[in-house]
Amino acid sequence: MLFSCCNCLGARFSMGLCISKHQDANDDSDHNAELVGGNVALITTKESWDTKLSEANRDDKIVIANFSASWCGPCRVIAPLYIELSLKYPTLMFLTVDVDELSEFSSSWDIKATPTFFFLKEGKQIDKLVGANKPELQKKIISILDSAK
Repeated sequence: MLFSCCNCLGARFSMGLCISKHQDANDDSDHNAELVGGNVALITTKESWDTKLSEANRDDKIVIANFSASWCGPCRVIAPLYIELSLKYPTLMFLTVDVDELSEFSSSWDIKATPTFFFLKEGKQIDKLVGANKPELQKKIISILDSAK
C-alpha cells in the first residue's frame, strides 16, 4: 500500500502524489525518533495498538492517533507541536502510528494521506483531521477537552 503525504517534501513522486519511501530492511536507524517524544507512544504493532486502546478505555482517556511516516515532510513539521501538546494535555493519550510498519492496519483506517489524526473515545472515532494544520489540531484538541467537561 502506498500513502501520500499532504505536502510532498522530500519524497518521491508518482502521478503528482507523494508516495511512501520503503525502508531498507537492513536500515537499523531509528527513523521514527523525530516523530515521537514527550507523552507520545509509537505504535508499530497491532498488539501495541490494542494495548494502548484498552489502557485508554480503562483510564477514560480520549486518544489522538497520528498516522504518520518518517519520510513525510509535513509529519516531521507537525511532530514537535504534537509532542508539545502531549505534554500540555496529559489527560489525553497521544499515539503515533507508523504507516509503513503497519500498512495493512493503516489501510483499514482508510488512510489516504499523512499525517492523518483520529480522535477516539472508547475506541470510536469522534473527529478526524487530515494534514499538518497546526491551528486546526490545537482547535480540535481544545474543543474535545471542552466537550468532555
